[in-house]
Amino acid sequence: MTSRVFKTALALTISTASTYSLAAGFALNEQSVSGMGTAFAGRSSSADDATTVFGNPAGMARLKREQVSVGAAAILAETDIKDGRGTFGGSNEGDMVPTVAVPMGYYVKPIDDQWAFGLGLYAPFGLITDYESGFAGRYWGDRSEVRVITVQPTISYRINDRLAVGFGPTINRIDGELTSSVLNPATPGRNDGQVKVKGDDTALGFNAGLLFEVDARTRLGLTYHSKVDYTLRGDTRLSGSGFGPLAGRYDASLDLETPESVDFSVTHELNDDWTLYAGSTWTRWSRLEEIRVENKGTLPAALGNIVEEQDWRDTWSYAVGAAYKLNRQWTLRAGLAYDQSPARNEHRSPRIPTDDRKIFSLGAAWSPSDQVTIDVAYSYLKEEDARIDQFSASKQRYQATFQNSAHGLGAQVTYRF
Repeated sequence: MTSRVFKTALALTISTASTYSLAAGFALNEQSVSGMGTAFAGRSSSADDATTVFGNPAGMARLKREQVSVGAAAILAETDIKDGRGTFGGSNEGDMVPTVAVPMGYYVKPIDDQWAFGLGLYAPFGLITDYESGFAGRYWGDRSEVRVITVQPTISYRINDRLAVGFGPTINRIDGELTSSVLNPATPGRNDGQVKVKGDDTALGFNAGLLFEVDARTRLGLTYHSKVDYTLRGDTRLSGSGFGPLAGRYDASLDLETPESVDFSVTHELNDDWTLYAGSTWTRWSRLEEIRVENKGTLPAALGNIVEEQDWRDTWSYAVGAAYKLNRQWTLRAGLAYDQSPARNEHRSPRIPTDDRKIFSLGAAWSPSDQVTIDVAYSYLKEEDARIDQFSASKQRYQATFQNSAHGLGAQVTYRF
């Protein structure tokens, strides 16, 4: 029985490591504070500053001066758990996401009238959840910390007055640590054990883009973010006095393929004061059909390879926004967005308790001189109620409804040489 309990716990812990870090609800949008102000509408067509290195590498062709953009966004999440109940009891306090900061930095240098070089450092994925001690869903998720940091050297080439292309390889570092509780077979619900999984990897991908200027006031942008193949290697540790010789450290590896995405957007300068933005992003989350974990070392043969079904679906996100140039120094922004969740109801767990979301954003840019622009932005995110109903023979059942919302605050400075 102990082996069956450990196998189930290990499977859920490692499989949710990947789903947690990849869920659309937890993929980070905050790679640009100037874009945040319009809810990231026009992400691939605006090309207003050095953050276009991520948004659309081809957009560097529009930047006539060497420049640096650095910033950060803080995410303040709020969660209310309604009707939470587990077979072995426990609490459902919610608000399990601590305040986190997402940094970003970009550099662009025009080489001549056709070529430009850029460099970006940003976080495309990452989140922390940390439930209280005795959480009723602790057998499906207790603490989770996953982050991806990306470095992207980039080049762009202007083909003619209207068309530019851009390309940048990405160097991606992923690491994470996840824990969950394990039932003690002798005294279920008391003196539980704990499974902790740690792993990391570095892998390569790329971003590519096209920017087409229809006329002096209208731009179309198309950006492709490639899939990235990881092989996370690390260890799994089981602790708890009730698990006898099974307690200890085991080697583990997980092949993980993050999906590609395509972003298309339009920027239209209505007149000298108003600029309108619209965009959509398609993400191929259906690549994540299952998680297959290979366990090595001294792990008993009965706990060998583990397979967990995910059955995710492709998603779309949509955004519209506008910017108003108040005067030479001030620009005001606003935007609305809708973002689908890839997780199906039957597979949703406490590590990824999210559903489709709506986002409202406001922003402002202050340019005290031609060299400096300071961008600030605020976003409010509200999700549809996320219902969880998880059941297994060893862990019994956990049911709850998660009501999630979040506030985002960002600031960015762009300096032009």
